[in-house]
Amino acid sequence: MPNSAKSPSETTKQSLFSRVLRGTARVGLTVSVVAVATAAVYFGASELMRRADAVPAPDAAAVTPVSVTPITSESTYTIDRVFIGQVEPQRAADVSFELNGTLDQILADEGDEVAKGQLLATLDVALLEVERDRLTASRDAVKAQLAFARKTLDRNAKLIEQGFASQARLDEAVAQQDELLFRTNELDAALRDVTVRIEKSSIEAPFAGQVTARHVDGGETLRSGELVLGIVEVVSPQVRIGVPLDVDPALLSKVEIEIAGENYRAELATLRPDIDPVTRTRTALFNLKHGPDVAFGQTARVHVLDPVKSSGTWVPTTSLKEGTRGQWTLLVADAQKTVRLVTVEVLHAEDDRVFVRGEFPDGTVLIDRGPQRVTVGQRVAFGTGE
Repeated sequence: MPNSAKSPSETTKQSLFSRVLRGTARVGLTVSVVAVATAAVYFGASELMRRADAVPAPDAAAVTPVSVTPITSESTYTIDRVFIGQVEPQRAADVSFELNGTLDQILADEGDEVAKGQLLATLDVALLEVERDRLTASRDAVKAQLAFARKTLDRNAKLIEQGFASQARLDEAVAQQDELLFRTNELDAALRDVTVRIEKSSIEAPFAGQVTARHVDGGETLRSGELVLGIVEVVSPQVRIGVPLDVDPALLSKVEIEIAGENYRAELATLRPDIDPVTRTRTALFNLKHGPDVAFGQTARVHVLDPVKSSGTWVPTTSLKEGTRGQWTLLVADAQKTVRLVTVEVLHAEDDRVFVRGEFPDGTVLIDRGPQRVTVGQRVAFGTGE
């Protein structure tokens, strides 16, 4: 019976064939999977592209409109310098009596308006009037004696011519006349003294004005020079202000002065040549025009427009942006309407604008409103920003 057992060589051949067959199956399966995946990716990408092509493309972003202002170079700017002073009258006086005496009448009170030469107050002059009457009587008596002496002199002169009188009697008559004449002159001087003292026992207004103070009530015994009334001139008030030495006097000739929120035109009355030792300023006095109704002692501010030579340009305060290291910057648009950043130096600031210095190429315009709406390098359109 034939032997059915397989030889070792046949067994080896069968195992090798099986392994080759299994490897081929695995490779085929892998290729199939890769092919399916590739096909899926291809068809998926194609579908996505098709859908993307079907969606309309978005519109291009609109160019931002901005408000711009041409940059104008200027060679000077003006500083409004303000100096503080006060309103005062052109003339003020504290009146008093030159003589001692008892106050008889006070004829003015605080707030009263008085005219020049108006009687304001008087002293009791009863004793002076008695003295004047006594001197007047003495003078009349001396005058009578002088008239008799002159007649005696004339008679003695005729008697000497006739040889009936001596020269001694004539000399005595002349001496008597001269003595009485000198006594008359002395009494005239005494009467003038009393008259002057009576006149000085009254006070008259030295100028037209208004009474500001009353220091007595009447009946007091006053010493010489003791204050009685205060008077100020109410027309054409002045303003006294201390100005620094660096202010050009030519700028003070015509100025504006602010008092209680109102502006008044004024002219320089005088600029004192000396320096105040406390404030180290020169005192300037200004005459207010049109006699404004202001109160003495009110605070006054004089505005002096002082030009400064420096090149630059005015820009709105809102257009400034703070840069690095304390620098200030501006956003501008160049000739191609592209936003650029420019570093500037602030020279002077006012309420709503500043004077700056910087480098601005030709064709550059300032973005004056809403600089926060744009960025450097952005294209803009010139119009009205919001």
